[in-house]
This record gives sequence, structure tokens and C-alpha cells, in this order.
Amino acid sequence: MALKRKKLYEGQVEKIGNAIMTISEQLIAIEGATANLETLNAMRLGAQTMQRIHNRMTVEQVDNTMDEIRDQMDVAKEISDAISQPIGEVYDDDELLAELQEIEELQMEEELLSTSAPPVRQTVPSQPEKDLFLPSVPTKQLTEEERELAELEASMAF
Repeated sequence: MALKRKKLYEGQVEKIGNAIMTISEQLIAIEGATANLETLNAMRLGAQTMQRIHNRMTVEQVDNTMDEIRDQMDVAKEISDAISQPIGEVYDDDELLAELQEIEELQMEEELLSTSAPPVRQTVPSQPEKDLFLPSVPTKQLTEEERELAELEASMAF
């Protein structure tokens, strides 16, 4: 008899658990539906607000305003260009470059004419001169530290 009662209680607990689960699912569904309704109301309000704003302006008005802005930007550019124009004589870049090149060529000619030519040797010896003195390469004794450093560099293949 206790076993039957235990089974009845277990059945009741399972039914109550299922009922709680169903209520929880309904609660979640209601919360989702409420969120959807609030979202829809916000979207509807946004659409109405946009409609009121757009009733006050048209695409044609926006295009006209943008054209006016472009016109004013063009006027500002023309004014800026007019202000930046030099006053007085205007020089052509090509003419200035040609004049500079001419001056440089004249200077080069003067330098070439003013320098004397190096003396030219009349005869070229067939054998090197025997009395030619060449300095010997100085030999330097390495200190102990320099010698160790050289050995270390050699071992590291520097």
C-alpha cells in the first residue's frame, strides 16, 4: 500500500511539474508577445514621426537645397581663385626654364674655358719605374683584449 501511495505522489509531482513547465512556457511566450507589441508600437511611432517630417520636406526641396550648396561652393572657389591670382607681371614657366638653362650653359662654357687642360705625358714608360717609393703597410700589435675580440668574431663568423 505504501508503494501505491508513493506511485500516486510521484504521478502528482510529475503532473504538477508539467503544469509548471506549461505555465513557464506561456509566461515566456507572453513576454515575447509583449516585446513584439512594444517593438511594433515603437516602429509605428517612428514611421508616423518620419511621415510628419517628410510632409514638411520633399525630394525636390532637398535637391534644390543641394544645388544651392553646390552653387555657393562654386562661388567660394571662384573667389578663392581670384584672391590667389598674382598681381603684376605673370611669368611663363617654360620661358623661365629656358632662360635658366641658357644661363647654366653659359656658366658651363665659362668654366670649361677657364680651366687649363691637365699636362699630357709625351711618353709612356713600358716598365714601371724602379725608384718608385711606396709606403709600407704599418703593422700594429694587437692588445690582449683586441686579440680575444678578433678570435671571438672569427668564431662567430663575422
